[in-house]
Amino acid sequence: MKRLVILISGRGSNMEAILRSDLPVVVAAVISNEPDARGLEIARAHGIATAVVPHRSYPDREAFERALAEAIDRHAPDLVVLAGFMRVLTAGFVQRYRGRLVNIHPSLLPAFPGLHTHRRVLEAGVRIHGCTVHYVTESLDHGPIIIQAAVPVLPDDDEERLAARVLAQEHRIYPQAIRWIVEGRLRLVEGRVEVAGAKVPSGVLCTPEVEA
Repeated sequence: MKRLVILISGRGSNMEAILRSDLPVVVAAVISNEPDARGLEIARAHGIATAVVPHRSYPDREAFERALAEAIDRHAPDLVVLAGFMRVLTAGFVQRYRGRLVNIHPSLLPAFPGLHTHRRVLEAGVRIHGCTVHYVTESLDHGPIIIQAAVPVLPDDDEERLAARVLAQEHRIYPQAIRWIVEGRLRLVEGRVEVAGAKVPSGVLCTPEVEA
């Protein structure tokens, strides 16, 4: 089975969703840049090796990433999964794991890259929001898209309610994306991801709904 290393910075809810999804993988380790990340306790409860590489202990980003890469490479992963890992990665680090580094982002990329997506969506008056699993490239939150899920933005939404609705979809699509990867069903064609045998939904999602 393929080996995964998961990187986290906090609660690790997407990590936990992956662990519960009965994927044909071995999660070799969970690594955090934050010593008090709650997800580390969850990983240990699943019998998974954990490590901490605290970014504040290093003089610069490059030194931190060298230590992080050493921690990752000890487990010889086929795939490195960013699951709420809140560090911007340098081009050198991305190149080291090119083609086997994936991330989930709480927006329908390429819209709303970066932080505070739910707040920005509400401020912009957007009607449809969602999440995206993508390959990581040197451009922040702009790698080839693997899968997306959309949710409506409701009139009474605040950041917390909208974030919870999006997070539920993150927990659905991240394990699915990993399954496709480890089953060898993805291929990159002119910078776009194609999924062999995936069902393409028909129809149009419209919100608010168009009246007859």
